[in-house]
Amino acid sequence: MKVVWAPWRMAYIKQARKPARCIFCSKARERRDAANLLLHRGRHGFVMMNLFPYNSGHLMVAPYAHVNSPESLSADAALDLIRLTNLSLRALRAAIRPEGFNVGMNLGRVSGAGLDAHVHLHIVPRWNGDTNFMPLFSETRVIPEHLRETYRKLRARFRQMPTEGRDDWSGAATREPARLSRSGSRRPPKRHSDPRS
Repeated sequence: MKVVWAPWRMAYIKQARKPARCIFCSKARERRDAANLLLHRGRHGFVMMNLFPYNSGHLMVAPYAHVNSPESLSADAALDLIRLTNLSLRALRAAIRPEGFNVGMNLGRVSGAGLDAHVHLHIVPRWNGDTNFMPLFSETRVIPEHLRETYRKLRARFRQMPTEGRDDWSGAATREPARLSRSGSRRPPKRHSDPRS
């Protein structure tokens, strides 16, 4: 029998024996972000690593509000969920350079949600060829990097990226930059009139 050595998983096996509780509510209340693999806190939600990752860099984005579906969120909390998702995508691209992503929610137990009482969004980085024989024949996934090392890389990226003061909530600059006049002074962008008006 071949053995895949993953000693850090023993902590999770022991935790699984404890009574069920909302990990998103409990981890957000605690102030032990490194211990809980919590990467970033936003105004209405946060980003944390999945303790049982499908792939390296598997993140979860969750609101602070304990609701079971996104339509129960306030407008601000729903927008922040997307803003945090965009921030996470940028951090993952910079830190571990995936070739693609699976991004989505499992709503309800029947959909496969492991914790269906608190809505959350999964971000799973993907690489060409990352599916191999292990999940098919031994129901085992090989995660090539220790969770703590991935956390260290991603945490550094989140800290480097500006998260406030952007031109819009997605984090992308959309306004036309100010142009310089012939004298070298700044002037506002030219406004284009709408031909329909």
